Amino acid sequence: MKVVHTPRHRGHDPELEFESGAFHPAAENLRRAEAIHASLAADPTFELLEPSAWGTAPIEAVHDSGLIRFLQEAWIEYQLVHPGTREVVPDVFLRPELRAGMDPTTEPRAIEARLGWWSYEVTTPITEGTFDAALGAVDTALSAMSLVLGGERAAYGLCRPPGHHAGTSLYGGYCFLNNAAIAAHHVASTTDARVTILDVDYHHGNGTQQIFYGRDDVQYVSLHADPVRAYPYVTGFADEIGTGHGRGTTSNIVLPAGTDDDAYLVALDRACDLISGFAPSLVIVSLGLDTFIDDPIADLALTTEGFERCGRVVGQLDLPTVVLQEGGYDVASLGENVRRWLMGLDQPAQDPRGTSSR
Repeated sequence: MKVVHTPRHRGHDPELEFESGAFHPAAENLRRAEAIHASLAADPTFELLEPSAWGTAPIEAVHDSGLIRFLQEAWIEYQLVHPGTREVVPDVFLRPELRAGMDPTTEPRAIEARLGWWSYEVTTPITEGTFDAALGAVDTALSAMSLVLGGERAAYGLCRPPGHHAGTSLYGGYCFLNNAAIAAHHVASTTDARVTILDVDYHHGNGTQQIFYGRDDVQYVSLHADPVRAYPYVTGFADEIGTGHGRGTTSNIVLPAGTDDDAYLVALDRACDLISGFAPSLVIVSLGLDTFIDDPIADLALTTEGFERCGRVVGQLDLPTVVLQEGGYDVASLGENVRRWLMGLDQPAQDPRGTSSR
């Protein structure tokens, strides 16, 4: 299997994040991608490639041009006011109630306020090389997509930063640009193909859902922890099924704490039935491995063996498949977990429903 990867991800290098009322070491750090890269590079069944440059046009087709401009400018502007700051996060957020009864406002001038205009939370710091890393992640996604459109049965894009929490006009959740959504829109808009995004990250991909919620050419199917207890808390409920022409093309399958391999595979079978019913020409998998039993910020219980079984189930769809990296924060196991998931995808003829063992 061909693997697309760029060292540009190292430009996004947060050391700290603010969550649950305190500063913590950043869970989304460069060691994640390095661990995955090392694991795949050591396996001769994977061929590692660097991405092509795609420019900003595919990004501008999905994201607000103001968000792109802000991400390009934010680090430099913040340093002019607060020199020496390593991680840049918002101080204030625009809430409609701040201007209740007043005329609508426009993007503020102060960089402190602009951060809260474009971001929706505080766990996603901007660092000096964040924008270039985000562009590299998009190039990675589009290059993996291009390999599959060119005839590869499957390809993997080692995207970092991840993308599925980034919406049309918002960044957050460790995500700045929505890699999977940009790739899906590019395929759907340039080939007239129907595309499915299958999101298996522990957290609901609120950004991807928002981008395609009213469309009928891109299906979004997500398996994730119940937002009653899990980030992002306000999206990902089972009754969110799309609107207008997109009604019925969004499906959210919520999972209880402690979901193990066997229970997860039942849910994944259901997701695959929904995909088969949509009859897409291409599947894009938002691959989060934070469903792992030892993941430090999640509460599901999948095993390394379980990930391989999951890959096999997706492979049995027998559709061209682009796999793009999202979450997964147990760095010690992340590389092997990704490798095993991809091994399963590449072996669809095997029975995925064996006895799980850790």
